[in-house]
Formats: sequence, structure tokens, C-alpha cells
Amino acid sequence: MSLVHQGVLRDAFAEVSHSRSELYAYLTVRGDALFELCDALLCTDGPVRTLADLALAPEHRRGHGALYGGLDQGRIDVARLRRALAGVPLPRAADGRLVLAVDVSPWLRPDATTCADRAFCHTFGRGEGKHQMVPGRPYSVVAALETGRTSWTAVLDAVRLEPGADIAAVTMMQIREVIERLVAAGQWKPGDPEVLVVRDAGYDAPRIAHLLGDLPVEILGRLRSDRVMRRPTPSREEFPLANPRGGRPPKHGGEFVFGDPVTGGTEQAVTVTDTRLYGKATAQAWDRLYPRLTRRAAWLDHDGPLPVIEGTVIRLVVQKLPSGGVNKPVWLWWSRTGAPEADVDRCWQSFLRRFDIEHTFLLFKQTLGWTKPRLRSSEAADRWTWLVIAAHAQLRLARPLATDPRRPWEKPTEPSRLTPARVRRGFRNLHAKTGSPAGAPKPSRHGRSLPGPPRCAGVRVSWGGGPGKCASGGGTGAPRPPLGRGRARRAVNRSTPADAPTCR
Repeated sequence: MSLVHQGVLRDAFAEVSHSRSELYAYLTVRGDALFELCDALLCTDGPVRTLADLALAPEHRRGHGALYGGLDQGRIDVARLRRALAGVPLPRAADGRLVLAVDVSPWLRPDATTCADRAFCHTFGRGEGKHQMVPGRPYSVVAALETGRTSWTAVLDAVRLEPGADIAAVTMMQIREVIERLVAAGQWKPGDPEVLVVRDAGYDAPRIAHLLGDLPVEILGRLRSDRVMRRPTPSREEFPLANPRGGRPPKHGGEFVFGDPVTGGTEQAVTVTDTRLYGKATAQAWDRLYPRLTRRAAWLDHDGPLPVIEGTVIRLVVQKLPSGGVNKPVWLWWSRTGAPEADVDRCWQSFLRRFDIEHTFLLFKQTLGWTKPRLRSSEAADRWTWLVIAAHAQLRLARPLATDPRRPWEKPTEPSRLTPARVRRGFRNLHAKTGSPAGAPKPSRHGRSLPGPPRCAGVRVSWGGGPGKCASGGGTGAPRPPLGRGRARRAVNRSTPADAPTCR
């Protein structure tokens, strides 16, 4: 092992130890119980099925009552934890750019009729594969993406969506706060490439780009295939040439219908890339396209004239799909204009990397048991969610220290290619070296009914208020606490034979 590699391992070990100490400081109430619950989540073999199973882990030295008490009555300083997640080393793209993915993952609770804070969660693939709205707790998650094919992401924030909340407004505030924390942590400095925020369909990408116009961010989102965009308004020199008879200049340009190739016209950039899974990927880009806004829905209370939010529309078509399905075109909207061919390729490749956050959701739900507990309180659900995020952050920091604890039927894998689930298998060995800052559990105090003095086999002892003699005559039992007036009258004194042998 080289000295450089030893230095990397030493730095990674120090980073893991420091992060664990900081996490313990963020658990302000019932911190010992919450910290040991997080350790049990990391060190338990196999997927987490129930919370009670975590209480049986050797790392959880307390009873199951402390586990549920920590979730119900504990406190986590979420603001400090968010700042800590923004301060750790984050993955970056090839040009040094931060790429963030935003998506909503539901915690379905269709049977929890007593929970008043449930919202309808959009699901797909349940039953006959139809879109359904199921009651539950939806969480909006922001994560930093890596380059290349990987299942690793760096989760930075999670916000529970209240019933009836405006998803675009909540997402806008969430992204704004994340960007401000990244700037405060030194992750972005003036002169660095702008942060790229990638999102799937279901978000109003032009509106979010308009609301975040004062931040160094670029918005990239997928649009429905039935959208209609507008072209730029013709200038004063172009309008007479196109309309010799004159007339009033229009407020908007011509229509750009996604489903009608006739309205497409000539694209500004075209790229063709050979891929291993999809064959040839062709991307076409049209510049300065924007949606025509009306004063309704989110723009009903907008002051002043409605803005014109121009961007670049990208149409991506692949030659084939790995599943053999129909390869429909994918429409993307980017919040910047004048995109060269290199930016067009960067945009659609970054959009494909957005699906790495789906692997993180599968890890949370299937391995770490994020949605397994049946917690009635939304505050307890938020604490459990942040414990899962903190555990995932420790796995990511311990990635350079992990070995390959593979099963006999699994193929060997390089340490740099291990998945989060395989890194979790060997975290128990790392836990033994880092230790735990949590205090040892204290014995529980007795209640009002204290145990009586020790008994000999088949012999009763005195309960008269003073130290009772053993039935064998020699030893004395443990003194009883003072009895009340009513209990003293009911006390029964029994004599013992003097020639009985001494009890030891």
C-alpha cells in the first residue's frame, strides 16, 4: 500500500469520525437513543423490516422503548445538519459543475385514517399500471449527482409537502435555501460554472427559472409531449418583411408545437452520439422558445406585465431502448439561450443522470426501511427521515474505507465500484474502530412497588416494617421501606423457629 493511499484512508477515517461526532451534537434531545438507532440502521444485516428489529442489534444497547421514545420525543437540529451536509465534499461534473436533482418520493400511508396531515401522492405502476393518487407523506428531496453510471448520490435536503401545498413554490424555496448553503460553505464561488438543477416532468420549469433568476443556477426540466411554445417576437425590421400589408406587431411569435414537426422549422444545433445501450442518440435544439403565460393559476396575482421566459428546447431521440419498448422522443427545456453543441450534449446527458436519485430512493425504502415504520406523528416521520439521510451520508463518507464483503455467489467488485448496500455490509467493522459518542444506558429506576427482601426456598420472611429474619433464624433480609399507616396495619408478622439453620 502506497503512502498516498494510506493518507487517503487516514483522511477518510478522520472525516467519518468527525461526521459522527457532529451528528451526535445535532441530536439535542434523546440524542443517545437516536444515535444508537442510526448505528443500528447502519450495522444491521440485511434489509430493515421493522423498527423493533433494530432494537435487537448489538449496536443498540437500549430497549425498544427507548427507540420509540427517541422518535416520538427526540429533537434534531435540522438546520445544523443541513449545513453539515452542504459542507462535505460533493461530486462534480467533468467541468467542475455541481449538478443537483430534485424529485418527490412518497411515503404511502393509505390505511392511516387517523393521520390528519396526509396528502395525496402521485403513484404509477400500481394495479393495472394506471396513475393513482394514494394518501401518504410526500417528500421533496434534493441530491447532488455524480458522473457516469453509479447508484451514489449526495442527499442535501428533504422537505415534507403539506396537504394542498404548491409544489413549484415549495421546490423553489428549497432550491434557493440549498444554493445559499452551498455558497456559504464555499462549494460555489464567483467565476465557477453555474449550478445545474435537473428535474423530471411535473414541475413548472420556466416559472422556477424565473423565480430563481437572481441565483447562479440553470434549470433543466422535462416537458410533456403535447406542449406548445412560442417563438421570439419579430423585430421592427423583420415584421415588415414578413407582413408587407402592415398591421399591428404581434406580442408573441409563431407557435412551436411539439407534436407537429411542420412548426419546428430549422434547429439551431444538432448532435449525434453513439451510446452502448441506446444506439445513436440524436439531440436537436431550438433557441429562444418560451411558454405563453396567462393570468391564471400561479400567475393570477402577478404584479405588472407577465414575463417572457426564453429558453432552449431540446428534442432527444434514441435508436433503441434496452427494454425493447417504443422509443418516444424526450422534450427538455433549458433556462439558457444560445446553446452550442457541447451544451446540448451536456444537458441531455445530465438529464439521464437524474435517474440516479431513483436508486437512492430504492435504497432508502428497500434496504434502510425508510417507509417501513407506521408512525402516526408527522414530526416523528421527519426525525426518522433525517436519521435515514444521516446514515446514508455516513455510508458515502465511508466509501473509500470499505472492502468487498461479497456473498459467495456475487462477483468480485473493485472498492470504488461498490454500491451503498455493499458498503453497509462492512460498516460494522468500521463502527468498531470509530467508536460511539453516545453514553452508556443507565439502569431504569424502580417504581413505587419495590421488590421485597430475598427469600429462601419455601420459607417466608417478616414484612412487619423492620428488618425481617430469615426463616432459618440467622440471616437478615433487606430492610423494607417505611410503610404507610394503612399498609402497616395490614402487615403480617410471622415468627420463625430458632433452631432453623442459617441461610447464606
